[in-house]
Amino acid sequence: MQQLTIITTGGTIDKVYFDDKSDYQIGAPQIGDILTQLGVTFRFDVIPILRKDSLHVTDEDRALIRSTIEAQPHRHVLVTHGTDTMVETAQVLKGIPGKVIMLTGALNPARFQGSDAVFNIGCAVGAVQTLDEGVYIAMNGRIWDPAQVRKNRDANRFEAT
Repeated sequence: MQQLTIITTGGTIDKVYFDDKSDYQIGAPQIGDILTQLGVTFRFDVIPILRKDSLHVTDEDRALIRSTIEAQPHRHVLVTHGTDTMVETAQVLKGIPGKVIMLTGALNPARFQGSDAVFNIGCAVGAVQTLDEGVYIAMNGRIWDPAQVRKNRDANRFEAT
């Protein structure tokens, strides 16, 4: 893989906590800074299209994600996405020809100590380079088929259906 296209949609991975408001807001995409700090040896571009919690992602937003991916010239695509509806978005992305599409996110904001963001991104980047055309989810140290995974909100992890 020489080039990775990254589509960012918001989600916990990009959340920023504001003490004075005692709430979270979706901030700027973190993945570009993370990959730069890790010293990756491939080119990447970051295309921010949404800044939403995934519970607020609509069918129109999913159509935008799909059309944005379809318009990209490169084979390898990574989508950062909130975990609550990641599976639903992955289902909408099925059938895009000529692409390896990996969705990932974080259960804790990337800016937080102990966040799973860097681990999930690393897992996703490694996997997107080796898999056949299709749509996948990288979470909790595993690569999932979107048709066979769900988020277990009580356990705060992804698991087989």
